[in-house]
Amino acid sequence: MLESVIYKTAATASGGRDGTASFADSDATLGLAPPKEFGGNGNGMNPEQLFAAGYAACFLSALKHVAGEQEIDVPADATTDVAVAIGPRVGGGFGLDVEIDVTLPGMDQAQAETLIETAHQVCPYSNATRGNIDITPRLKG
Repeated sequence: MLESVIYKTAATASGGRDGTASFADSDATLGLAPPKEFGGNGNGMNPEQLFAAGYAACFLSALKHVAGEQEIDVPADATTDVAVAIGPRVGGGFGLDVEIDVTLPGMDQAQAETLIETAHQVCPYSNATRGNIDITPRLKG
């Protein structure tokens, strides 16, 4: 579905939720640990945290991209909070629930909400999850 590839990376996990993750194009290796809710000690990263961090950064970048195309200044202290929940799905297996809260201090509410809606159409994470997870980004504060 991509027209072209701009960037590609890869990660390798070993040990599952209680192991490590390393990256093809980075020296970083992350220790993974299940959260306490899954019986772990919570002293490491878990897939839901990594997904939340990636989505938050990507969504704010998409918002800045959209704002730049419209020649709108995004406040320097803008933030995106993404909460990711995991649990059993109706019908079996596990699923995710995602909430996105965007803070755009000092920006006109209507303009901010329009930017958020447009960013949700542009963000690769939003596009990848659309139809699989109900997500409605909202202006916080």
